[in-house]
Amino acid sequence: MTTAVQVADLTLLTPLLEKYNGRKREALLPLLHEAQNIYGWLPPEVQEAIGKTLRVPLADIHGVIEFYTMFYSEPTARHVVRVCEDLACSLVGNQAVIQAIEAELGLDPGETREDGSLTFETVPCLGMCEHAPCALNGDQPAGSLTVADVPAFLAGTHPEPLARPGGGPFLKLARVGKIDPTNLAEYEAHGGYAGLRKALGQSPEELIETVDSFDILGRGGAMFPLGRKWLFTRGASNDPRQKHIVMNADESEPGTFKDRCLMEEDPFAVIEAMTVAAYAVGAENGWIFLRGEYPRAHTRLHNAVDEAIKVGYLGKNILGKPGFNFTVHVRLGAGAYICGEETALFEAIEGKRGFPRIKPPFPTTHGLFGQPTAVNNVETLVAMLAALNLGATEWNKYGTEDSPGTKLFCLSGHVADPGVYEVPFGRTIREMIELAGGVPSGKAVQAVLMGGAAGAFIGPDKLDTPLTYEDARAAGFPLGSGVIMVFDETADLQQHLFELAHFFAHESCGKCFPCQIGTQRQLEILDRVANNGGPQPNDKQILLDVGFTMTETSLCGLGQTAASAIMSAIKLWPELVE
Repeated sequence: MTTAVQVADLTLLTPLLEKYNGRKREALLPLLHEAQNIYGWLPPEVQEAIGKTLRVPLADIHGVIEFYTMFYSEPTARHVVRVCEDLACSLVGNQAVIQAIEAELGLDPGETREDGSLTFETVPCLGMCEHAPCALNGDQPAGSLTVADVPAFLAGTHPEPLARPGGGPFLKLARVGKIDPTNLAEYEAHGGYAGLRKALGQSPEELIETVDSFDILGRGGAMFPLGRKWLFTRGASNDPRQKHIVMNADESEPGTFKDRCLMEEDPFAVIEAMTVAAYAVGAENGWIFLRGEYPRAHTRLHNAVDEAIKVGYLGKNILGKPGFNFTVHVRLGAGAYICGEETALFEAIEGKRGFPRIKPPFPTTHGLFGQPTAVNNVETLVAMLAALNLGATEWNKYGTEDSPGTKLFCLSGHVADPGVYEVPFGRTIREMIELAGGVPSGKAVQAVLMGGAAGAFIGPDKLDTPLTYEDARAAGFPLGSGVIMVFDETADLQQHLFELAHFFAHESCGKCFPCQIGTQRQLEILDRVANNGGPQPNDKQILLDVGFTMTETSLCGLGQTAASAIMSAIKLWPELVE
């Protein structure tokens, strides 16, 4: 097979190296992305030149490239077609689409055309689960693909998917689909930057007290109180030049796509919310770490940053506030679910392999570059901005006493109208499924995956559980990132448990043995159960033992939750592995 570029012409790289000359290691990720855009891959001589420019050892350069699935150290085409092979897409029949693309291209997954013009890959979740089956043709997203759509998709003429907001009241999704997300004037006309002005009318200490009164817990799944996190970060240092706001936008878990909706359709709100956070904690440095599979969000966030700088919403003395300086850097990941773990995300931004750190110390005192850092999920900060605009009294009218406000839920799988739904805390799971049009063709619900791939399965007996933190806790499942993935009576749960195991085995970074070995062992058993002969007598106990060991001894949240959904399923339906 002939490949894209066999010998690198380094003259093509010269302008890029001049652009990054004098930068430090934190520039490694963007430089690698830009270099790969030139060559289609990262030839050895290019790696060496990058290492010399940033003064990073070549071994470290190679280690970073090998860590991420979207960087290539072997010849690959500049143009890559990626098709999701994960759970939500599998549920609605992605295999027929994959086979049609294979036939149309004459390529198997992982192969490149002989002329080096295109590479075809099947990849983990692309974060467009409401548009399953979904794919990326270069940077062009496509969703709801059928076999008949394949020629148009490959030609680049298949319509790009649009956001599907549902529910109400719309507090965080108020502007989605109603404004041009690239137009700052339209954002301002719909209440944009009123929240920042309101925040600047208070002292940082008063603002933190205000935010604490909203009782917003982390919407990425960790559920840490936002006001407390800001308070700890503010108290950690008085030097804003050595303090950071980090937005965790590495939304890579199957079934989760709420943050993509916010970043693509209301990117100025994301930037404004970060700026409010910076004022509260006293930070001059902002970072958005965005998963590499979100090219549209990447473009729109960059535009939002650039437009905010032009009119003084970012930069020095923002809105005339002396000494309030804040800048935002957008960093694009390259295909590593582990980077959604906050300390692995810091390592990635710093230009290293995305390995998690041991905690303590915690990010509020020793975060990015070892400096005080407030790291927040996208929805968490946008919820704060919505509450700030409303005021505590109005915000707390929604939801329940212990779970105030609204939550974004990601409905996917066997529902008629998958999408992002914003509702007050307290709706039941059954009501959410009905809000999404119910299960097609009148089929019965067999199972629901709650909270994401790292969440838990429930049976039909828990469909009337209210969606609040307190009720979910009592019922034994997490709200997590708001995933509600529905499996009807036709779903092959054995196959889908294998797909979950495959995802975690693929995404384990390998730093700690319990996760590295446990995810592989879990995969081996569930592969045999689903595809190669069926269960053996001890499979259930082995899976429970492996899962318990990973949960109790893994270094970070990936390993600690890699068996959660699988263990919940085999406890509910032991016949799956017996």
